[in-house]
Amino acid sequence: MPLQTSSDIDARPIKLSCNGIWKIFGDGGAQLLKQTNNAPQENDLIERSLIAAVRDASIEVREGEIFIIMGLSGSGKSTMVRCLSRLIEPTAGEVLFEGQDLLKANPKELIQIRRHKMGMVFQHFALLPHLTVLGNVAFPLEIQGIKRREREDRALEVIELVGLKGRETYYPRELSGGQQQRVGIARSLAVEPDIWFLDEPFSALDPLIRREMQDEFLRLQKMLQKTIVFITHDFDEAIRLADHIAIMKDGAVIQIGTPEQLVLNPATEYVAEFTNGIPRAKVLSVGSVMEPVMEPGGNDYSGRVFADIRLEELGGDILHADKPFAVIDRNDQIIGQVTRDVVLEVLVGSSSQSDT
Repeated sequence: MPLQTSSDIDARPIKLSCNGIWKIFGDGGAQLLKQTNNAPQENDLIERSLIAAVRDASIEVREGEIFIIMGLSGSGKSTMVRCLSRLIEPTAGEVLFEGQDLLKANPKELIQIRRHKMGMVFQHFALLPHLTVLGNVAFPLEIQGIKRREREDRALEVIELVGLKGRETYYPRELSGGQQQRVGIARSLAVEPDIWFLDEPFSALDPLIRREMQDEFLRLQKMLQKTIVFITHDFDEAIRLADHIAIMKDGAVIQIGTPEQLVLNPATEYVAEFTNGIPRAKVLSVGSVMEPVMEPGGNDYSGRVFADIRLEELGGDILHADKPFAVIDRNDQIIGQVTRDVVLEVLVGSSSQSDT
C-alpha cells in the first residue's frame, strides 16, 4: 500500500518532470520533428527508417512518491527512464530535475548530478565480481573521492539497512539472487540520492523472492521517503507499490493516475485491459467507496477504519458487520462511513462488469 494518500502526494513539490519528450532512433529524427512541429505521422517515420521509442511524453514526479512507469515489452518505458536520467539523449523536449533543465547541463554538471543526487538499480545487478559486498556498496563513494574509513562506515550502514549485516565479506558468487539484488539496492543508496531510478529491479527473481523484495522495498521507503521512479511490466507489482502510475504504449504515455483512478476510470481500452481481472479489493481504498455521515456526531459504528487502507485489509470484519464503519483521516477525524452493502456492490458489481 502506498505510504501517503493521493492528496498528500499532490501537495508536495515537483521533484522531476519532463515535457514533450521524444526519443527517435535513426538519422534525421530531430530534423523531422522540426519539420512536422513535433507531430510526425507514422508514415513519416517509416519512410525515413526511424523508430520513435518515446513519443511526446510528459510526466510529473513529486517529492517522496513512488512513481511507476509501466507497459509491455517495447512500450518505451526503459527508454523513458534513461531519458529522464539522461543516460541517453532525448531527441526533443525538456527534463527538469529540481528546477534545472538536465538537457542543458554540461557533461561535468551531469556527472556531478549522477554521482551525488541519483541512485540507479537495474534488472541486471552488475555487481563487480572481484569486490566483496562491502567493496561493491562502497564503490560509488570511492568514485566520489571519499576517504576509505568514511565510505566503509557509510557502506556498513546501508548494508545493515537492506538486511545483509554479517555478509560484508561475501563475494557476489556466494550470494543468492535476492541477496545480490539487495547489494545493488544498497550500492545505489550509499550516495544518499535525491531521486532513485529502478528499472525492473525484481523481474529476474522468482515469485517468492520477488514478493520479499517488494516488502523490503516498501520497508525502506517508509524509512527513507525517497523520490522514486520505478519501471515494471507487472500491474500487480505496480498497484502494490505505486502512488501514481503512468501507462505507456508504443512510446506514448496513455494515462497517468493512482491505481484506483486507473481501475475505476481507464482512459482507453488498452488501459482497461491492464486492469481487467485485478481484484478490486486489492486496489480500491475505503475512501473511494465511503458515503457521507448520516448523523454527524454519532458514534453508532462497528469500528473505525482509515480512508486510505485497501478494502482487502478490512477482511471479513465489514462483511459480518450489521452497522457501518466510521471512516477516519490520519488526524482521527471522521470523514465518512462505509457499509457492508456498498462494499459488496462495488466488488461484485465490478466483477460482473469485467465479465461482460
